[in-house]
Amino acid sequence: MEHCIVTVIFTIKPGQEAEFLEVMEENARRSLEDEPGCRRFDVVAVAGRPGLIVLYEIYDDDAAFAAHRETPHFLEFDRVSAPMVETKQAFVGQWTPGRPKPTETL
Repeated sequence: MEHCIVTVIFTIKPGQEAEFLEVMEENARRSLEDEPGCRRFDVVAVAGRPGLIVLYEIYDDDAAFAAHRETPHFLEFDRVSAPMVETKQAFVGQWTPGRPKPTETL
């Protein structure tokens, strides 16, 4: 089984970071609690860069990530947060062979 690794970089509109983090942290919490295929969901507010938020997520496989994107909590997060977001870049990949699997390093 290949882990699905997701990194998302958000630039949040000025004055919206606290509200965005509130809804993002709820999405992350629900993802970890309610989705058996979600192994990790880190939310990082980048130091010294107001409005720059980075997500690092690990799913069991591509199917688990696809299921995540259909959950009620993700769809609600996406709807509520969209007006707060200036830019969003998402990168999806697999764990590189020859390195410890993500679950071995947690």
